[in-house]
Amino acid sequence: MEQSPGLENPLNATHDKGCVHPSNSTKKCIIKGEIIIEQSPGESAPGSAASIQLYSCSKIDSNTGKGQLSGIGKLRDGKSNKRYGVKITTYKIKFHVEPTFGVPGAFVIKNQHKHKFYLQSATLRIPGNHVVHFDCNSWIYPIHQTKTGRVFFSNTSYLPNQTPKALVELRNEELNSLRGEGTRERKEWERSYGYDFYNDLGNPAKGPEGIRPVLGGSAKYPYPRRGRTGCPGNNQDHATERKEETVRLDVYVPPDERLSPKKLSALISKAVRAAVQFLLPEIKLLSAKDISSFESLTKLLFEKYNNNFKSFLEFHDLFTSNRKLVEGWFAEMLKTIEPNEQFRKIIQASNGEMEFPLPQIIAENELAWMDDKEFARQMLAGTNPAVIQILKAMYQQRIFILDHHDYLMPFLRRINMKEGVCTYASRTLLFLREDGTLKPVAIELSLPGSRVSRYKEMQRVFLPSRSNQGSEVALWQFAKAHVLVNDSCHHHLISHWLKTHAVIEPFIIATRRQLSAMHPIHRLLNPHFKDTMHINALARSVLIDSGGILEKILATGEISMELSSAFYKDWRFDEQGLPADLLKRNMAIPDSSKPAGVQLLFEDYPYGADGLDIWVAIKKWVTNFCLLFYANNYSVRSDKEIQAWWSEIRNVGHGDLHHKEWWKPMETVADLTEALTTLIWTSSALHAAVNFGQYGYSGYPPNRPTLCRKFIPEEGMLDFVEFLRDPDKYYLQMLPERCVMRLSVALVEVLSQHISDEVYLGQRSSGGWTDNKQIHEMFKQFGEDLQEVEKRILKRNRNPKLKNRQGPAKIAYQLLYPDTSTFGSGVGITGKGIPNSISI
Repeated sequence: MEQSPGLENPLNATHDKGCVHPSNSTKKCIIKGEIIIEQSPGESAPGSAASIQLYSCSKIDSNTGKGQLSGIGKLRDGKSNKRYGVKITTYKIKFHVEPTFGVPGAFVIKNQHKHKFYLQSATLRIPGNHVVHFDCNSWIYPIHQTKTGRVFFSNTSYLPNQTPKALVELRNEELNSLRGEGTRERKEWERSYGYDFYNDLGNPAKGPEGIRPVLGGSAKYPYPRRGRTGCPGNNQDHATERKEETVRLDVYVPPDERLSPKKLSALISKAVRAAVQFLLPEIKLLSAKDISSFESLTKLLFEKYNNNFKSFLEFHDLFTSNRKLVEGWFAEMLKTIEPNEQFRKIIQASNGEMEFPLPQIIAENELAWMDDKEFARQMLAGTNPAVIQILKAMYQQRIFILDHHDYLMPFLRRINMKEGVCTYASRTLLFLREDGTLKPVAIELSLPGSRVSRYKEMQRVFLPSRSNQGSEVALWQFAKAHVLVNDSCHHHLISHWLKTHAVIEPFIIATRRQLSAMHPIHRLLNPHFKDTMHINALARSVLIDSGGILEKILATGEISMELSSAFYKDWRFDEQGLPADLLKRNMAIPDSSKPAGVQLLFEDYPYGADGLDIWVAIKKWVTNFCLLFYANNYSVRSDKEIQAWWSEIRNVGHGDLHHKEWWKPMETVADLTEALTTLIWTSSALHAAVNFGQYGYSGYPPNRPTLCRKFIPEEGMLDFVEFLRDPDKYYLQMLPERCVMRLSVALVEVLSQHISDEVYLGQRSSGGWTDNKQIHEMFKQFGEDLQEVEKRILKRNRNPKLKNRQGPAKIAYQLLYPDTSTFGSGVGITGKGIPNSISI
């Protein structure tokens, strides 16, 4: 099979011609090239301290069984410029090779410098007018740390059984070196990919309140695997990794999975600025003598200096106050997180006036969040649009349900044991109007039974009021708030964390361990895995761990991750793709005449309509890509790397579910394309849909509260009198306390940001990621298909008949707008754009 049409089979040509010298010539040939590295502020360039040798793709060294090595080339004549704010240095390099050397298929680089550097790419020009590209994008650590050089393969892709013989041993060696077996603690420079349980969430050193179950490895708490760090066990519980006293930003992930220094710096800066902006009014109540660490700071904020907002007008102060942010004792404490020059610059940058935009939900219509139409519309076009279902065979399929009952009930007693938390399990029924909008018709709120009720569930049903005033209107608004608490918890823990971040990580690890960098499927998936392992590691440090942000702001509190584990028991990879998900929720029916194989049951479902267009474009690209390398089903079955990859995903990465019958064998090209389309959809579009609208909708806490502190009052009870006296005051007291709401706004402000080096769906960070001309043409077509999707989305948003595209809040649905024209510049909160990967 033709492996690289882009080079027009240069291997065959160079096998005969060598370096264009006669075969009996002893004169060396010269291969010239360029090496590009990125430099962070303060980093020195490696220069001649870095050396490279090329491996022949065709000439085998009889002593090693690997490709013949060239002479040593040194980096020289470095010239620097800036690209997107990053210093880029381009070096020239020259190699002497034997006349019969042929085309280089790989190179090994050794760093004799005392510091690491980031190798972006290499380009070689060989006799015969051929160009060989190497897309590297990796950290190169000093040889005194790694003890070995780093190997990179050219951008020509090979299935395992078609690998040139001179590269077979290198291919196997490289894969074996990445399989991080053993339990010792990993060093920063080690490229080690192993699996572990979620045993780093708890902190027994804090006492009973810090204990959390290990997720994964048991029938009680199944969970996807995460990357192994090898951190030592806790003294109190050796099954739990030891936690540091302060927040760690240097948690281990393999070097190639780390955020770039620029992106990490930007992320930390945005987090500091957001946290201080939204929490500073509370922080000013504290004094330095009370604070010894971030833990003591948050404890005081959430326990001692906490109260509720007194009016709805106070919420606007969150966004309109510009102030000098970081000064005095608080600035000094911030510096202790990462006491280096880079972080000091971040603190300095945070001192200044800032503007935070009004969340979209109140930007055009301050009262839209109270509207029943907007409440219902967000189930179709908000941040959690993949939960609502159609009740089959009921009133011509016009009855919808948002069901947060069955999975919550087993946890509700424990949730409500926490002081200041009052949570129901909810079911919301909605009716599909003739104009395509949904009308909420009933909300059922349930609590576990008591001894008095013989442990039968206690249920209350609320109906929308026919008038615009009175106690019924307020009670209905309260009921909606409790529904939104359920939906917010589900969104954070299930739709966002579990179904994108957590389920993808085992696929990343298996890809690194089982698919060579020269495997075409590795090249296809690689941009869709960028930064995800590092983001997940940071999340385990500050978001989902014991005492983390999600435990502080969500009603589910300390059992949040247990709930996520319980949900994972019923997770299915074959339902992770959009068409299968729509069928499961009865939102579509099978239709083989449609490009996606399904037909939506009603047109005005923004997430569903736009999502299917994106799905079709992805699947077309993936199918064409796979058919270039897999001529038939046998070629899939005989691909030993793909088979090992799929087996490891099922039996190790998602090993707690390996016995489930829904796992399909990887036997056909169709099996492979469906799996790959699902992975790319999840990493790009699905994550974008549930992530980048968070500030727009949740940035105004009354629109999506994360917990309630009061149950809904009942007639005959004392709190009902309190409610009748001042319904608004009661409602504000029911919402989370000030610090909880401020922290939740700060969180979604950071999570909704696009960072400067984002690469979007239909884009690659460089044009040399593959040497295959046919693939370049296919990828160009993929980009053009996405541009057509953009046009359809804009047309739908302009269609007045599609009322769910805007709604009372006048928020055009753009969360699945690819934004293909943006590259490295679509920063901030844009509410649109589909990054290639889960990188925030």
